[in-house]
Amino acid sequence: MKTVLIFDHPYTATASQNVPHNRSFLAVLCQQVMAQLTQAGDTVDLIDLHADGFNPVMSAADLTNWRRGRPVDDQVADYQQRLLAADRIIFMFPIWWEVMPAMTKGFLDRVYAKGQLYQADSMRTKLTKHPRIDVITTMSTPGWVYRWVFGAPVIKSLFRGTFLKTRLWQFKWHNIAQVEKQSLAQREQLLRRFKI
Repeated sequence: MKTVLIFDHPYTATASQNVPHNRSFLAVLCQQVMAQLTQAGDTVDLIDLHADGFNPVMSAADLTNWRRGRPVDDQVADYQQRLLAADRIIFMFPIWWEVMPAMTKGFLDRVYAKGQLYQADSMRTKLTKHPRIDVITTMSTPGWVYRWVFGAPVIKSLFRGTFLKTRLWQFKWHNIAQVEKQSLAQREQLLRRFKI
């Protein structure tokens, strides 16, 4: 199986070492997920948005191309080809202000585009392998508060508002809440138990 992993964190997927002010639990988790998938025989294609210098902003020229069903630029065209080959797509990002960061939103706006990855008239996906979509997030909000008070907005926007709408049914959310309040031993235990 080919898995495309879209990673969104300013410190990049390389921030898995315990370097103060340049470390990310999400990056450690990313390394673990890639190792698990590789050990299972999958091919992993990492799209590290910050390391790639991805621009999440949709300009007027980009929107003109998007409306005409053309890739907005060469990087976006490359990402689209990689997604078309995927058996599985994994998004990894922290939840900020109860939603995804700008890079992930911009990736959806610019890359998951009509005429390229879904048909404009029917909203049907062009991802013919109908990949499974996994979303792995970290957040400081308690999990129960995120679900019951805020209504899990990231899941509404990603699953209902994007993938279900384009007929991608296989979707799973993996969330780790309040990571910063966990001790090192607790984080290590979380990592040991985490399976994708």
